Amino acid sequence: MGSSFGRGGATNFQEDLANSDCIVIEGSNMAECHPVGFQWVMEAKARGAKVIHIDPRFTRTSAVADLHVPIRAGADIAFLGGLIKYVLDNELYLEEYVRAYTNASALVSEDFVDTEDLGGVFSGFDPEQGHYDEASWQYEPEEPPHSGSDDPQGAAEQKALEQDDDVKSADRAQASGSGGPPIAAKPMRDETLQHPRSVFQVLKRHFDRYTPEMVAEVCGIEPEVFHQVARWVTENSGRERTTAWVYSVGWTQHSVGAQYIRTASILQTLLGNIGRPGGGILALRGHASIQGSTDVPTLFNLLPGYLPMPHAAQHQSLDDYVADAAGKGGFWGNKRAYTVSLLKAWFGDAAGPENDFCFGHLPKISGDHSSYRTIADMIEGKVSGYFLVGENPSVGHPNGRMNRFGLANLDWLVVRDLQMIESATFWNESPEIETGELAPETIGTEVFFMPAATHAEKDGTFTQTQRLLQWRHKAVEPPGDARSDLWFYFHLGRILRERLKDSTDPRDRALLDLTWDYPVEGETQDPSAAAVLREINGVGPDGRALSGYMELKDDGSTSSGCWIYSGVYADEVNQAARRKPGREQGPVPTEWGWAWPYNRRILYNRASADPAGRPWSERKAYVWWDEEAGRWTGLDNPDFEATKRPDYVPPEGAKAQDAIAGTDPFVMQGDGKAWLYAPAGLVDGPLPTHYEPVESVVENGLYEQQASPTIERIPGPWNRENPSRSEVFPFQVTTYRLTEHHTAGGMSRTLPYLAELQPEFFVEVSPELAELRGLTNGEYATLVSTRTAIEAKVLVTERMRPIKLGGGQVVHQIGMPYHWSYSGISTGDSANDLLGIALDANTHIQEDKVSTADIRPGRRPRGPELLEFVESYRRRAGVESGRVGVNGRDPVEASAGEGSTQ
Repeated sequence: MGSSFGRGGATNFQEDLANSDCIVIEGSNMAECHPVGFQWVMEAKARGAKVIHIDPRFTRTSAVADLHVPIRAGADIAFLGGLIKYVLDNELYLEEYVRAYTNASALVSEDFVDTEDLGGVFSGFDPEQGHYDEASWQYEPEEPPHSGSDDPQGAAEQKALEQDDDVKSADRAQASGSGGPPIAAKPMRDETLQHPRSVFQVLKRHFDRYTPEMVAEVCGIEPEVFHQVARWVTENSGRERTTAWVYSVGWTQHSVGAQYIRTASILQTLLGNIGRPGGGILALRGHASIQGSTDVPTLFNLLPGYLPMPHAAQHQSLDDYVADAAGKGGFWGNKRAYTVSLLKAWFGDAAGPENDFCFGHLPKISGDHSSYRTIADMIEGKVSGYFLVGENPSVGHPNGRMNRFGLANLDWLVVRDLQMIESATFWNESPEIETGELAPETIGTEVFFMPAATHAEKDGTFTQTQRLLQWRHKAVEPPGDARSDLWFYFHLGRILRERLKDSTDPRDRALLDLTWDYPVEGETQDPSAAAVLREINGVGPDGRALSGYMELKDDGSTSSGCWIYSGVYADEVNQAARRKPGREQGPVPTEWGWAWPYNRRILYNRASADPAGRPWSERKAYVWWDEEAGRWTGLDNPDFEATKRPDYVPPEGAKAQDAIAGTDPFVMQGDGKAWLYAPAGLVDGPLPTHYEPVESVVENGLYEQQASPTIERIPGPWNRENPSRSEVFPFQVTTYRLTEHHTAGGMSRTLPYLAELQPEFFVEVSPELAELRGLTNGEYATLVSTRTAIEAKVLVTERMRPIKLGGGQVVHQIGMPYHWSYSGISTGDSANDLLGIALDANTHIQEDKVSTADIRPGRRPRGPELLEFVESYRRRAGVESGRVGVNGRDPVEASAGEGSTQ
């Protein structure tokens, strides 16, 4: 969504679902996994809205939907592409919205060649590196780009856009999560939309093959069901009505997950559903602060507020770093102000113009340092120590065996968690000890377990699904040695700074120059969470809290620890702690917590009015232009400059927000438009394209290219891949969550009353698959992949329906909840152990919502016999050996030293 609209957060808030005329839930079992938010879906249904659930399984969400549409896992782009074609062919798009608010009229470079002409890849693909050169994807600019020596700014911009393979592997594309990907220049436009290189015509050609018949062949959705969905969605979109789309990890956890979301973004934009009440795209977050952990990130390639992490090959100075945005349109044009204010928040008086505001203190990435790449580096001895904070890779990551091997090759491991999780006890409890692949007496990893405080035992904010910061007050003191994350990192930093206070080594300056003077309070001496939130908000030259990022400067006079959060402490008030009851507010509860940015509850809400500033309809009025008052007004805080008139035209040479016209609602984009076609910001293509999953049982029905050519793979004997269309692994497998358990189970398998509700690991299979494979309800079955074999009880259910594709092919799908492991009250094999690791090149998120396996009745082998059992499957499938040395080391290295299990 960052590449489509300018920000990566949910466009609307959950209560707004009650205003929808149609709700499509796809890639989510919202009723069970997000039950609190689901109340608003039921409210909409009570008001007459249609609810559609698209999912491989029939779930509790399906049970209350007006229509459940079974789909083959991994085929969503084909389905959504079919809806886009339906909208375009039948001219059901909101034409005035599309013409005014999107890049439909922009002209694409004549060098661009689409997948339709290259067998499933775009122009610019380098098959040796697996990367695209995006130059041919660009717009045809209004003016030729400047890059000569007489134009230093143009030269800097050109340097910023040049990316070597290490830069591409580092994936700075994720930085478009808030600020839109920078573009070289505004495009030439054809307002008639007839030019063959206009985005509109490119879009029509690209999706032309996504017919209802093709949808049936690829997705297994009957044409009459497809047309039912298409009618309900289009009949409930337009001036008077709006449709909402809802997704969760059922979309993100795919090798083309980012493009799933892009496809929905295109569809919703064509229908005029973005920025409007009851519309939008809701990205459901499964935990209290998943959104917060990307806003103030735990990601290797982002700084707070989605600023990209500097790269060692590109950014030797602050000027290098901000060059890609300098002089550009949209609020991303203020990147220097956001960056300098961040550096001032971190380094205070030590940061000034004379030392580049301590930009040199920032670490620089040099490639892919994402989670799974790091696990592989651990196995290969490249990583000495690791912090695990609220993460349990031994169970919660795909290919648990590989993750456990990684942990076994560290020097030290710090685990901060509420429970003694498997990732802390892997060295003496892992299943690989039974097979002989791990030997506790040879594992040198020193584990430090640090008990963590729960949410009720600490102050602070959580940022949830709708970008909403909500303050939590400490209810009780944490027990024993348990401490908050804030306590842990503050005191760790304090101790390190104390030990280094006399150091003259330049490398220690970054730590010593940090502002680290938070007041402490209470019997545990916790740093004040309110003081940290105020620092994140930022202060001005007078030392008072800023009211928002519009006040940030690039001269060092302001500070802000996360520019998109600026305003959460406006007027020296903790805005996140507000709890004014809904009955005392209007239909938009702007005084409950605080939403970034600027407490706007629906993003891009300038688009809720037509180009002249009038509501598209009185029924869907939300934000509009008040001529008498000379400002935007309405039910929400306008996501637009409040006094910028609808007829404002940017003057020649305008920059940043001044370059955004009064008719451009997407203020974070360089051209102010929603992007139907993305000339930048995605590494796997400017338009979504159907590719098969890495492990698929069918051939790509649309293109010669089977899977996405940019998929990130991590090769090794511990991460073998099931061949696609293999008779050895003939069934599709998907994972999911249960209401009664929590993610990898660390907080639920240990509780008697939850373990009792779901006491055993099971898999769901259809009656047809049960008959085909001789499976019996309630008995054990063994599932096998090239990684391992696991066992589970069988649940035979019609909730898993065989999918019939073109040519009479039948695809059987198996559902696996992923909450179990070898420890706790309720124990069982881990579903994630079955899965391999293959990643979306945009996000480095794993594809674990679809893979392949075999299933057979009975229990799996134990001990060394399990290794030979899985190895026999590899041989039959023509896959290289997966045997490894002791503790997962390379068999060659292991055989020369400590012995091998070969």
